[in-house]
Formats: sequence, structure tokens, C-alpha cells
Amino acid sequence: MKELQEVDFQKLDNQLCFPLYAASRLITKCYQPLLKDFELTYPQYLVLMVLWEQDKVPLNYLSEKLYLQSNTLTPLVKRMEEMQLVTRQRSKEDERSVLISLTEKGQSLKCEAKEVPTQLVANFDKMTTEELKLLHQLLYKLIGNFEE
Repeated sequence: MKELQEVDFQKLDNQLCFPLYAASRLITKCYQPLLKDFELTYPQYLVLMVLWEQDKVPLNYLSEKLYLQSNTLTPLVKRMEEMQLVTRQRSKEDERSVLISLTEKGQSLKCEAKEVPTQLVANFDKMTTEELKLLHQLLYKLIGNFEE
């Protein structure tokens, strides 16, 4: 491996960001046909996954968990409310806080979409289970570098 000083970082192939960006786009693209039957986008699916783990959470909890700013998340959640997947209501304890909860329809999707992760992993047939686990660990380690 070349020493860091010898690497030409103006070449696309030497960028760390580009393969992360490309992989993210390609994985999200793999989700599209899997989520089509549920009429969900990938970000909507992520919101549901958080709520399936813990229902009735403040918007800022979703924001922290998904690494999304509230100005990105708010229209997303509003759209999900229109789809009758979630409800939004002001917290009685703190008027500034908006609580997001699953509707019955949103909760029922958990069972209906349970095969989505398994179907997605089928796209990774060129990687071993150990490589996927290592990649998962390394990505969270990378994310940890940016957390305050």
C-alpha cells in the first residue's frame, strides 16, 4: 500500500468518499423494487424501522437515529402521515416536541415487510458473511468519527 503522502487524492479512484457514495446509491437502488409493493421510499422505510423498534418517539430522536436534519425529516414524516402510516402530535410535557407514532397500518407493515432485509442481502452474493459483518463494523466505526 502506498504511503498516504504518495497518494494522488485528485484521482477519483483514490477517494474514500466516492465508493461510499456509489455503494450507498446502489444499495438504495436495490431497495426500490423491494419497497415498491409497500409504496415506500427508502427513507420512509428507515423511519418505520426505527418506530418498529420503539414507537412514539420525539422527532429529534428520529433525527439523531437516522442522521437526518429535522428540515429533511419533517416533510418526510408529514408525507407518511398522509399515507396513514404515522401520526404526529405535540408532546403534552414539551410543546416544542413533536411525537411520532405508528398507526395500525404502519405497525402492520412490520410483518408484511419482514422479508425485505433478507431479499436485500441476496444482492451481496459476492461477499461472505464475515466480510459483510466486517463492513458493517467498519462503517459504524467511520460514522463514530463524525459524532460529537
